[in-house]
Amino acid sequence: MRTDYGHLTYCTNIHGGEDWATHFALLQEHVPAIKRQVSPGQPMGLGLRLSDLASKTLADKAQLASFKAWLAENSVYVFTMNGFPFGNFHDEVVKEAVHAPDWTTLERRDYTVRLFNILADILPEGMEGGISTSPLGYRHHYLDSDEAWRAMRERSTQHILEVVIGLVQIESQQGTVLHLDIEPEPDGVLENGPEFIDWYVHELLPKGVVMLSERFGLGEEDAVRTLKKHVRICYDVCHFALGYESHGTVVGQLNELGIGIGKFQISAAIKAVLAADSQARQAVGKAFMGFDEPVYLHQVIARQHNGELVRHKDLPEAQAALHDPDTAEWRAHFHVPIFLEDLGTLQSTQSDILAILALHKAGQLTQHLEVETYTWGVLPKELQLPIADSISRELTWVTGQLAK
Repeated sequence: MRTDYGHLTYCTNIHGGEDWATHFALLQEHVPAIKRQVSPGQPMGLGLRLSDLASKTLADKAQLASFKAWLAENSVYVFTMNGFPFGNFHDEVVKEAVHAPDWTTLERRDYTVRLFNILADILPEGMEGGISTSPLGYRHHYLDSDEAWRAMRERSTQHILEVVIGLVQIESQQGTVLHLDIEPEPDGVLENGPEFIDWYVHELLPKGVVMLSERFGLGEEDAVRTLKKHVRICYDVCHFALGYESHGTVVGQLNELGIGIGKFQISAAIKAVLAADSQARQAVGKAFMGFDEPVYLHQVIARQHNGELVRHKDLPEAQAALHDPDTAEWRAHFHVPIFLEDLGTLQSTQSDILAILALHKAGQLTQHLEVETYTWGVLPKELQLPIADSISRELTWVTGQLAK
């Protein structure tokens, strides 16, 4: 829906269905009910998530025309898409495979191009559109050697720039501005704000300037402007909170460099301060393990008393470090409902969302806001609401915060 601070939606990765027929059936079931609760008097935005399989079906002209007709009939529009998960995202083990195939592959490039072609067709006239994607890949697949690390980044950057060429052509032919939004996350090749910025400035821009000059005859200044238009950051608040990042610092650096925020993904992680008492720590560890489930990675980042960060690949692995006396706080990668701050023994990083919304209201940092709580099906039972009610409550919470 349109707000005074941009378009607000939720990501449909909360709904299952790797194939289009299953996913579309879930959209038909839930979206009208959500719209009646949160946007009865105006069109409602939708953050569409399509698997590779579903995207191949929807790329068919007849299928896409049918979907466009359904959007119009229900007063719903798509302005952003989630192109991070390539395959099935529910009901089977995902873990680090959420990055696969990564940006070293033609499969990832071609999937992303297909998504952009779909988005260009269904995007309302005069609106910009964005697609979020993996931060190149899963870093632990490439740490065997410096050569493997460099080669991964070079090939990934090349494929991203090949997508940019297509976006430039879409803008030239249709007048539509589309952007690829890179989403840093724990254990991604680009894990945090500084790593994203370093890659953008020292790898993407230099290589991109050469490619755009050769392909379109652009001078350096125009090439840089074009790259900054079409490649932005997807700022997932949960991921940045996990890394204890200063939102003001990261946003300030992005603004100073002229790197756009494609969208804010409004999401919350779980956290707890660790007391010195061993029994209290045991209770915290048990509470964290209540969120351990087999589908997704739940990385833990521990803040030490001296400010250093210690990273654990998943919740079970972190348990061995629970009683480290140097550890002051744990944060874990589990998207919990954003309207909850107090989870009993644990808390959420809701305060980080409030900080980001305050920065956004002061500076209008993006046109795209997307709630992304995709773990509804694996939440502890006491936190589950009927799915349409949960999504509506999250969107209503955000609009309430924006109105303050």
